Amino acid sequence: MNESIHSSSVVEPGAILGQGVRIGPFCFVGRDVVLGSNVELISHVSITGATTIGDGCKIYPNAALGAEPQNLSHKGGKTTLTIGQNTIIRESVTIHTGSDSSRGATTVGDDCFIMAYSHIAHDCSVGNRVTMANGATLAGHCDIGDNVTIGGFTAVLQFSRVGNNAFLAGMSGISGDVIPYGMAQGNLAKLRGLNVVGMRRSGMSREDIKAVKDAYRMIFSHATPLAENLERARTEFAGSALAMSLVDFLSERGRRYFVTPPVRGGSDVDDGDDASE
Repeated sequence: MNESIHSSSVVEPGAILGQGVRIGPFCFVGRDVVLGSNVELISHVSITGATTIGDGCKIYPNAALGAEPQNLSHKGGKTTLTIGQNTIIRESVTIHTGSDSSRGATTVGDDCFIMAYSHIAHDCSVGNRVTMANGATLAGHCDIGDNVTIGGFTAVLQFSRVGNNAFLAGMSGISGDVIPYGMAQGNLAKLRGLNVVGMRRSGMSREDIKAVKDAYRMIFSHATPLAENLERARTEFAGSALAMSLVDFLSERGRRYFVTPPVRGGSDVDDGDDASE
């Protein structure tokens, strides 16, 4: 297998280790754990439960992965945690398995960067290329899209959805759904426009960014009710898949709370990085 295991670490019988796994001092790997090829545990890492770590992940000291959920409705059934490839998990991060009263699985995608002291709770689904800065927290059952950035010490309420390419500013309280490409900030967060910088970095064209910005303005106009704005946007932006992702995201909300712009200037988009330049 060509793995390297420090003599002070414990790997229980039944654990599966891929080619080139490196386990530093004082780590614990439980019997139901699967480590992919070239996974590295720096030191003092605890991985328990039915946890699968994808190829190329690097996990730093005092991370605790795969513990039972902090959910009083969980009755002890076997649930899972799955982490994708090439994800970096920094010091003292905690990620729990799913709960047997819900989806039963917690998942984290590929190429994520989970910084020190962050927490991902039970039954969360985290997409690819997600960055969580130091101390960011996801409560249970959250759905986080691809390319999302979550600032330091920001907390996301249970059952919240965050759309692709959204940006959640540091020290914010996210108490509901955040639209794709949205930029949310505040103690009780409000939308502060769109994450234009992130949209450009992801390769979106000026035309696509402009369509999303125009759809945002129309959807959150206070001149008419939201339901009417969504129907109008569905017609006017039918040719833009990215703009339609905002319409579809909000149309699926049901009775869910979602993060909105402030009442004053609510339809404004931060044009400091204008796609129409």
